[in-house]
Amino acid sequence: MSRIGKLPISVPAGVTITQKDNVVTVKGPKGELSQYVDPSIKMNVEEGQIIFEVDENSPVNYKQKQAFHGLYRSLVNNMVVGVSEGYTKTLELVGVGYRVSNQGNLVEFSLGYTHPIFIQLPKEVKVETKSERNQNPIITLESADKQLLGLICAKIRSFRMPEPYKGKGILFKGEVIRRKSGKTAAAK
Repeated sequence: MSRIGKLPISVPAGVTITQKDNVVTVKGPKGELSQYVDPSIKMNVEEGQIIFEVDENSPVNYKQKQAFHGLYRSLVNNMVVGVSEGYTKTLELVGVGYRVSNQGNLVEFSLGYTHPIFIQLPKEVKVETKSERNQNPIITLESADKQLLGLICAKIRSFRMPEPYKGKGILFKGEVIRRKSGKTAAAK
């Protein structure tokens, strides 16, 4: 059995869970999320807990069922946490002249290219930018959907990946980049 799949998920107050035709819908104060669950996994909601079990009569092979067991438990747990508490990611722009600003969900980046980069974020994501003198610009992204938030952070980081020589780029707040020494003088 999957060790993660065996763990029950506790449902906080204010969160409702419905299941219809292998689709789980979770509603809470921060929003509503839906997720398909494979038919080889049974989900039971009882006494404020969600328990996942493997359907032994399913035609899916044993190893795949075990993988699904932990996967869908984690996905539903992320949904429950997302609609009750939400997820936040903070990115920092490290580099001379790097700037960021936003108008609603339209974010403009100035990252040393010849042109600014614009990205329109989905309405499920709230964005806040902060630029202070003598400090690196900061972008704070907040959403109930952990998967969507991770995809957006990866897309933003792809504009300027952190590089190991000067330490410039778009980093997660608190991330440490292993630095490399540059070229050394040629020996005579």
